[in-house]
Amino acid sequence: MSEESTQNIPDGRSFEERVFARFDAIDARLQRLEDEAARRALETKPIWERALAEILEVRQRLEEFRDEVNRSMHDISRKMAVLANDMVQLRADQTYVENRMDNLESK
Repeated sequence: MSEESTQNIPDGRSFEERVFARFDAIDARLQRLEDEAARRALETKPIWERALAEILEVRQRLEEFRDEVNRSMHDISRKMAVLANDMVQLRADQTYVENRMDNLESK
């Protein structure tokens, strides 16, 4: 190893001064990054608020649509029940008429 001392460094500051200067530089860079992140957060906040409002509106409209579909399905179900009853009555009436016709033809 060389016996040279480390005092031939071009920067005349002590080691501690250089380390603290680096820390100060890192702190300044970190502060700039934090400031930039805060600025960007403020810029995107209205976008997120608008997106959330639209999501809530879509959710509300979807619930309204679901309620409307449920009402329509109940209405269709009632109509199908009426139609089924009418068909059963019609078939019963038809059977009655056919039996009367058969009785009349057999006489």
